[in-house]
Amino acid sequence: MTLWALEIEYDGTSFMGWQRQKHGLAIQQVVEDAAAKLCNGIPPAATASGRTDAGVHATGQIIQIELPDLPAFRLREALNYHLRPYPIAVLRAGHAPPGWNARFSAISRVYRYVIANRPAPPALERHRVWHVAHPLDAPAMHRAATALHGHHDFSSFRASACQAKSPLRTLDDLTVSRMNDTLVIHARARSFLHHQVRNMVGSLKLVGEGKWPESRITEALAARDRAAAGPTAPAAGLYLVSIAYPEPLALR
Repeated sequence: MTLWALEIEYDGTSFMGWQRQKHGLAIQQVVEDAAAKLCNGIPPAATASGRTDAGVHATGQIIQIELPDLPAFRLREALNYHLRPYPIAVLRAGHAPPGWNARFSAISRVYRYVIANRPAPPALERHRVWHVAHPLDAPAMHRAATALHGHHDFSSFRASACQAKSPLRTLDDLTVSRMNDTLVIHARARSFLHHQVRNMVGSLKLVGEGKWPESRITEALAARDRAAAGPTAPAAGLYLVSIAYPEPLALR
């Protein structure tokens, strides 16, 4: 058996998130059950770079898992065959380097949040965006987002159920841009607190609506109190986009 690194994408709409749950289907369970077909029926443990919540999607999740030493393209094809009909796909695969860990070796994670900003509700992307009917001021949201850059105590943007030992995080980048009726928020950091991205987006949306002045984001951050920040944005608009490691993985 060989330790593999896999890049996968999934539509998280119908799942309870990445991690196995006692009640409800999780992405980890589907991946491990598919991998068991290559391992004499024994599900190997899969470890993800990040545990996405229920309803959250991924375009570049990285996982580690022990599987037979097959050519990468055959392994990818076999897993994708056994993953059907679930909306999960292995994009690339490669042998994991010595000492590598999908979660703890990561030096950067990028998330994208998508808002459909138009009067009409989305039909095709209904479970993949946050629909906000009233116009949002994207430049104001972008300016306000810069206050969150850097190393801070993000208690105001942390879920009450967050299990992280410290609320201190370094946010390397947070941008807001518009393309026609779509707003895209990109966030990059080594790691994030539980619901941090969704809580930041929920607060920035209040700025975009004109309900908050741009300076309110700075005040919310300084308060170190979840009650000082805005609501949690829906899971549907959030995507785990990519993971970076000290040495790029040799995936194909």
